[in-house]
Amino acid sequence: MSEQKLLGKRAIVTGGATGIGFGIAERFIAEGARVIITDIDAAGGVSAAAKLGANCQFIHHDVSLAEEWQPVFALAEEAFSGLDILVNVAGVTLMGTIEEMSVETWDKTMAINLHSCFLGCQGAIKLMKNRGGGAIINMASVSAFRPQAELVAYNASKAGVDMMTKSVALHCARSGYDIRVNSINPGVIQTDMLRKVISQVDDGEALMDSYKAMHPIGRIGEPKDIAAMALYLVGEEASFITGASFTVDGALMNN
Repeated sequence: MSEQKLLGKRAIVTGGATGIGFGIAERFIAEGARVIITDIDAAGGVSAAAKLGANCQFIHHDVSLAEEWQPVFALAEEAFSGLDILVNVAGVTLMGTIEEMSVETWDKTMAINLHSCFLGCQGAIKLMKNRGGGAIINMASVSAFRPQAELVAYNASKAGVDMMTKSVALHCARSGYDIRVNSINPGVIQTDMLRKVISQVDDGEALMDSYKAMHPIGRIGEPKDIAAMALYLVGEEASFITGASFTVDGALMNN
């Protein structure tokens, strides 16, 4: 049996009840980490934690609210005596063009997709900077670089995540914190979020077929594809990597 790559590490993964977040938590635990998953879906989070086993704890969490981050970090202190890894995965994809989208939908997208990463990074740095450092991953998207007219808020929010990640990484490096901060840009991934996007359009089957066709590799991605990249980025092999953006998209961006 190969050596566990995250043995003894302590992690928080937001949006951990399903999809990419669950896949990352599952892989981290398999590699020896103890993980707190957070999610707005209380029932889903409890169920996910039960599936993930004794090295997983769940806390209900609205990532868009500053006051709801405090209990998450307090739990990391109480249960783990600190934090080594934060992965900001929680997000929403709400459809709409610039003419169709309401201010409320725009604000909700920004709060959940971008503001949450700001709050998470800010809190994690406080825990990590004087305790040996750590690693932070923010989940961006190929939509940060590949605009779609009907995804005006999502495109903007994920572009913001990508650039904020670089700024935070630069600050940590210049401050001597030994905290690495990177982002991952998934292509289309088979998740509950994707199913919600499909449900927002009249011809969901046609949209799914178009998503598949966008990926030259011949399929859309799975959570395990993103989990593999996340494992690499929080591990020792990536000790010289910070402020970088990693695209995992089956060549979608080259199509």
